[in-house]
Amino acid sequence: MTIKNAMTIDVEDYYHVSAFESVIPVNAWERYESRVERNTMRLLDIFEAHNVKATFFVLGWVAERHPELVRTLAAQGHEVASHGYSHRRIYTQTPAVFREETQRSKRLLEDCIGQPVRGYRAATYSITRQSLWALDILEEVGFEYDSSIFPIRHDLYGIPDYPRFCHRLNHHPRLVEFPLSTVKVGRMTLPIAGGGYFRLFPYALTRWGIRRLNYREQQPATVYLHPWEIDPAQPRIAAGRLSRFRHYLNLSSTETRLRHLLQDIAFAPMAEVLQELELLTCDTPLVRTPRPQSPPSESRVIKAYEKHLEKRR
Repeated sequence: MTIKNAMTIDVEDYYHVSAFESVIPVNAWERYESRVERNTMRLLDIFEAHNVKATFFVLGWVAERHPELVRTLAAQGHEVASHGYSHRRIYTQTPAVFREETQRSKRLLEDCIGQPVRGYRAATYSITRQSLWALDILEEVGFEYDSSIFPIRHDLYGIPDYPRFCHRLNHHPRLVEFPLSTVKVGRMTLPIAGGGYFRLFPYALTRWGIRRLNYREQQPATVYLHPWEIDPAQPRIAAGRLSRFRHYLNLSSTETRLRHLLQDIAFAPMAEVLQELELLTCDTPLVRTPRPQSPPSESRVIKAYEKHLEKRR
């Protein structure tokens, strides 16, 4: 059976990102040219050309200003989910502020599409050890799944030893977690299939990582991108060197890589993937037992890269 992977888009504009928050405060957002609608529509065209449906985690601030865009997503058969309201990292908020923003965003989206919003993803994957309390609030306000935890080390996010695969949360029985995807190579945990990693790593490495998850570990991956990542003509922001590197790296090649990925890998919205795992419909999650199975052959470059990483153990 072909495993479907979750294709997800975090719907935000180029000036919303955490990398620029020190130079573009929230109260200055209105002064910048909005490009999120045209870029998201471009993604819709790409998905239609490849007969792929996706989950769009929409920022509440965007939904408030572009409600017709949100309705278009739903009308074209894509899943609409929440990306919070103001793109503030959770661990910089109080629980009261987080609850208010989360409820506000959920109501905005549900008013747009006329149906429940089931999924949530935090700005900058900011459910970390210090903000696990956010899961209580997500469950309280009615979300069925979260995709905010990245099992890696990073300066802005991550829980390195967190479980790598989809699961129902022990202390939140009505909530499922779909972590951002990683592969284990020796002692290393390698982030794959999303955002800056999708732009940084060679395309063949991304494809190899997803296939490794699907064939060797019998698990689905989650791919995430932002509309601004297919927009190399976007305005350049005068931010720090690291922020500029993270944001602008390989923007010109993202659309081509995405089209290759849609041809090579099977995708579906996140809720559909979780339903196939029986995580959104059963009290007890379906346990997938990895079966020995060789992934499709990959280039000698990728095999050599894996051996190189294993030698670093």
